[in-house]
Amino acid sequence: MEEFDVLIVGAGLSGIGAAHQLQQHCPDKRFLILEGREAIGGTWDLFRYPGVRSDSDMYTLGYSFRPWTDPKAIADGPSILRYIRDTAAEADLTRHVRFGHRVVSAAWSSSDASWVLEAECGVERRRFRARFLCLCSGYYNYEEGHRPAFVDEQLFRGQLVQPQFWPEGLDYSGKRVVVIGSGATAVTLVPAMAETAAHVTMLQRSPTYIVTRPSVDGIARRLRRMLPERAAYWLTRWKNIVEGIVLFRLARSRPEIVKEHIVRLAAKESGLARQHFTPDYNPWDQRVCVVPDGDLFRAVREGKASIATDTIERFTPDGIVLGSGQELAADVVVIATGLKLRILGGMAITIDGQPFEPSQAMAYKGMMLSGLPNCAMTFGYTNASWTLKADLTAAYVCRLLRFMDRKGYAIAVPQKEADVSPQPFLSFTSGYVQRAIAELPKQGSRRPWQVYQNYIQDLFTIRYGAIGDGVMRFGAKGRMP
Repeated sequence: MEEFDVLIVGAGLSGIGAAHQLQQHCPDKRFLILEGREAIGGTWDLFRYPGVRSDSDMYTLGYSFRPWTDPKAIADGPSILRYIRDTAAEADLTRHVRFGHRVVSAAWSSSDASWVLEAECGVERRRFRARFLCLCSGYYNYEEGHRPAFVDEQLFRGQLVQPQFWPEGLDYSGKRVVVIGSGATAVTLVPAMAETAAHVTMLQRSPTYIVTRPSVDGIARRLRRMLPERAAYWLTRWKNIVEGIVLFRLARSRPEIVKEHIVRLAAKESGLARQHFTPDYNPWDQRVCVVPDGDLFRAVREGKASIATDTIERFTPDGIVLGSGQELAADVVVIATGLKLRILGGMAITIDGQPFEPSQAMAYKGMMLSGLPNCAMTFGYTNASWTLKADLTAAYVCRLLRFMDRKGYAIAVPQKEADVSPQPFLSFTSGYVQRAIAELPKQGSRRPWQVYQNYIQDLFTIRYGAIGDGVMRFGAKGRMP
């Protein structure tokens, strides 16, 4: 069994970022990245559907330590994948990755003050020991998406496709396509497929807030002409962070004003009735979809795409009958109905032989769980870029490890406080969150148990807050605090 100081689970955006910070700030630590797939990239290696792109700007989705230099702020999937892999290559991190190692269990031993992870590698099972565990495996199931069953779908003579498992070489040119969904994946697919398909219809059972954003950040472009690259990146990053926080707070405090503004612009840009862009919830109760340069609206205006807002009555051999009685003819139906959440990578966790149940735990600063020693999980923001929180989490782990070394501690574990009442981990009403709410840990009614959706609050709490705050408990090998 190989032994390391830190084991990182996942070689995606978060895992490579965590490894980079460990290498930079804890150069004495031996670490290893266990990756279930055969390549670096995580989400950006998995998703191969047409037009796949970020729905966050790359000045905040990019790493704090490595500027994003591509002119496009809303980037396509292959560009993001290349950025992650180039980051790994430049820092010589690829040699620390074990590919094809899917972690299935993690067992903590207080007597050894260490974790033992078991990973499937083909037909073998391999074990690894580490003092600290960083879970960077994302938040959703890579093997299974949310896939509702529809009446009579077996009668359909065309092709049914899920974006998460896009068939290589699928030819939809000149064909009629229906995309079921209204989230980030659907609004990406429709304009991309509309370039070659005969026609694409976005069939939404409920509308989503959709906003146009320029694919190229004009201010960032001007700053890059005036300033050194890193300074321009830093200023653009902070401009976008502050702008995002202000807009989110405005949406929360003045939801009707923001709602009216978003709906009015979407209807104007698309030329469609407002009903197609008017959800029954307020902005940022669910994530707001971004369309770069209004590509979805342009496809609708040009007649290449359309939007239908209705329920699905049943499938027919040639398409879909809606609740209104209208039939949508289709050769290809894309079922973009969402993700399935999976907490802590889906691994079975035990603490001194006893099963650990994440849903019974409380999140400490949104990145560690009560009763779970020497373990940090990366879980990004729902209203901003994932990497902002991932960067803070990785930096905190480095601070915590250095603190433990200085004090001679072997164990660090946040202990739940009796006077803190539990609250839902996420306040989002999105379907993928609500379907998994019973499996998620809780947050608490006061700090440090609150899960902020605010980078600046987290910056002060995580980066500058005291490690020894009385809630994080420390102990020596052989004795849980």
